[in-house]
Amino acid sequence: MSAYREGDRTVVLIPARMSEAEEQRWVTVMLDKLAAQESKRVLGDTELSERAGRLSELYFAGRARPASVRWVTNQNTRWGSCTPAEGSIRLSHRLQGMPEYVVDYVLVHELAHLLVPGHGADFWRLLEAYPRTERARGYLEGVVAADRLPHLPAARGE
Repeated sequence: MSAYREGDRTVVLIPARMSEAEEQRWVTVMLDKLAAQESKRVLGDTELSERAGRLSELYFAGRARPASVRWVTNQNTRWGSCTPAEGSIRLSHRLQGMPEYVVDYVLVHELAHLLVPGHGADFWRLLEAYPRTERARGYLEGVVAADRLPHLPAARGE
C-alpha cells in the first residue's frame, strides 16, 4: 500500500481484494501517513538553499555555489534543472514528500551541473561521490513507471 501526490491529485494504492470498509479505513490511514511525511519533509526555498550548500561542501568541497535554489511548479517532466550561467537551480515540486536521499540526489545532480554543464563522463564521475545515486535513480525511475500505468478504479465484486 502506498500514497503519493500526482499534480493536484492524491493517489492511494491498495489491494483490490479489500472490502469497501477496509478500503475506506486504509485510504484514511494512508492519507494521514502522507500528510505526516509531507509536514516533516517539505522544505522552504531558504532551507533548500542551505541544504544545497551543505551538500556542496560534503560532495564537492564547496566548489558548487548556486546563486539560487528554489522549488518550482512548472517542471512536470524533469525533477530538476540548472542554469550554470546564472547559478540557478530549480527543483520540481513533485519531489516534495519523497525520501530525503532522493531530494538530495537531485540537488547533488544539479549542483554537479554548476561544475560540469553536460552529462558526459566527467559529470557522472562527480556524481559517484554521492553514495545513494543508484538507489535514488531507481526510485525516480519507479515513480515514472508508476505514472505511466493506467489508474483504473478496482472492480467491485471480484
